[in-house]
Amino acid sequence: MKLQLIRNATLRIQYAHLELLVDPMFSDAKANPPVFNSANDRRNPLVPLPFSMTDMLRPNAVLVTHLHPDHWDQDAIDALPKSTPILCQPGDEDTLASQGFASVTAVQESLEYEGISIIRTGGRHGTGEIGQMMGQVSGFILKAEGHPTLYIAGDTIWCDEVKEALDAHKPDMTVVNAGGARFLTGDPIIMDEDDVIELLRYAPYTKAVAVHMEAINHCLVTREALSGRLAAEGLGSRIEIPQDGQWVEWKA
Repeated sequence: MKLQLIRNATLRIQYAHLELLVDPMFSDAKANPPVFNSANDRRNPLVPLPFSMTDMLRPNAVLVTHLHPDHWDQDAIDALPKSTPILCQPGDEDTLASQGFASVTAVQESLEYEGISIIRTGGRHGTGEIGQMMGQVSGFILKAEGHPTLYIAGDTIWCDEVKEALDAHKPDMTVVNAGGARFLTGDPIIMDEDDVIELLRYAPYTKAVAVHMEAINHCLVTREALSGRLAAEGLGSRIEIPQDGQWVEWKA
């Protein structure tokens, strides 16, 4: 198993015999306005793609965790062939089909796809009213005979749903969206340094890969800050914090 961080939460995953594209956001740097009610006015995405989007347009399938525009944007909708198989959470399939995609499958609980088990997990995209306003989000577990188990946690904070996924599936590798995104009021809406530390302490059997950092203006946790905190906690060897375009390969 190998995965490549493209930018933000966009991943290319080589798993078993398939190549999966996760949460494609293809917008040019600074093409979009800042996130509303955030602490700075930097335009999004903050950084360009590390290479041309044409290198990513022929995956075996696309996995969309939810439809927020930093995970599924108009540039991806326009660029991807409409015959591309799309896997999504329940409730998003009609929107994806209305965008012209001819093969859209909602993963209700689990799905066998080309010999890979894809299991949907829950999450919380923040707390209180903000968390409710952010709507439903999902993570996904990938399992296949003879391959490590991968958990893509998605846009979630550390919560009971994440604990349940870890307990049920004991993933070898867990992808965490760790940019600590937040608005001017309220708590973070995805994991921050404290959440990643909690996850690694709770699940000593998993290795984390931290993404969703330094690409959207309301994500305030930097790679350097996360690396420093984890090193201070003695957890630095249990996490990879890739740069855009960097591959991470599973090693037992």
